[in-house]
Amino acid sequence: MYINTHFQQLPNNYLFKEISYRVESFQQTHPDADILRLGVGDVTLPLPKPIVDAMHCAVEELAHPETFRGYGPEEGYAWLRQLIIANDYRPRGVELDLEEVFISEGAGSDLGNLSELFESNNRVAILDPSYPAYVDSSIMAGREIVFLPCHAGNGFVPELPHESVDIIYLCFPNNPTGAVLTRSQLKLWVDYARAHHSIIIFDAAYEAFIEDEDIPHSIYEIDGAKEVAIEVHSYSKSSGFTAVRCGYTVVPKQTGLQAMWMRRQCTKYNGTAYVAQRAAAATYTHPGKASIQSNLSHYKGTALLLSNSLREMGYEVYGGKNAPYIWCRVPKEYNSWSFFDHLLNDCHIVCTPGAGFGPSGEGYVRFSAFSDRCDCEKALDRMKNVG
Repeated sequence: MYINTHFQQLPNNYLFKEISYRVESFQQTHPDADILRLGVGDVTLPLPKPIVDAMHCAVEELAHPETFRGYGPEEGYAWLRQLIIANDYRPRGVELDLEEVFISEGAGSDLGNLSELFESNNRVAILDPSYPAYVDSSIMAGREIVFLPCHAGNGFVPELPHESVDIIYLCFPNNPTGAVLTRSQLKLWVDYARAHHSIIIFDAAYEAFIEDEDIPHSIYEIDGAKEVAIEVHSYSKSSGFTAVRCGYTVVPKQTGLQAMWMRRQCTKYNGTAYVAQRAAAATYTHPGKASIQSNLSHYKGTALLLSNSLREMGYEVYGGKNAPYIWCRVPKEYNSWSFFDHLLNDCHIVCTPGAGFGPSGEGYVRFSAFSDRCDCEKALDRMKNVG
């Protein structure tokens, strides 16, 4: 028996597990501390009522012989995929075939599973800093990684790779920096991928936070992108589905990968839960859209509050507009983890150390607008008082 030795190259602790460990240790020694969590990007507002009602109806269907159903299609029900095309793509001038849309249990799973479509000798370009799963799944597959530094000097938008790479992970609006790409900037990446026969895996989990017209919601708004891009979407942050688990991935036929992904799903995936798919369908109703926009407005307001308040305190801040994350440079006497410890120990606040997202994240922390609004206000007051 031979194990996959690439796992031994992974960091000992996953970023968010390390944060949980430090917070739990602090809570044990300070049981009365009121800890305010402004770090992990989990939503705090409850599911909108139209979505809950749809889930109740779906559960009731499963309770009766005449409406009960078992396994659904591995690629998802056609009625949901039709709604996705009609609402998320066609209004933006993008036409997709039904067979190119795949319903999943969430973006996180697909971002890792898509790796199975490619040989291990492919070179992978990943932004630094970035969501850790891109790096970890590439290490697990034994691939060479080319890191693309993102820093204040380039506006957290990296230069194109100087060497040829085969797979490119892009996430915009970006986690963790909150940076965005304009149409002209995204076109450069599409053109690069077409010239080098690369595939872009485009993580669009935060597209619902985009407000500026020059920022594309989908990479397929760029000419030629269907030839070189797979796009991964999530209902988690836009619709509060972090506990429901539902998302979708678009694999255009022009990439030459659509049939492979379908075959993979038929072998390794039994389909997303019927109740979750009915919940996703409810997000496209008029009441569902109104409720979701209300929740998004709340989170956008929290992002504005955090970014403006931190700037007023003298911090160097990025993001917070068109994105739910605020990327904050720490004071010069700290590094990312020591500032995390300072906020936890002295202010009872949890943020996310930037170093956990990659070497270029050192010297920053991430604050999340998904945090409770009252907690944000209290946290900002504590930071002002501590100084």
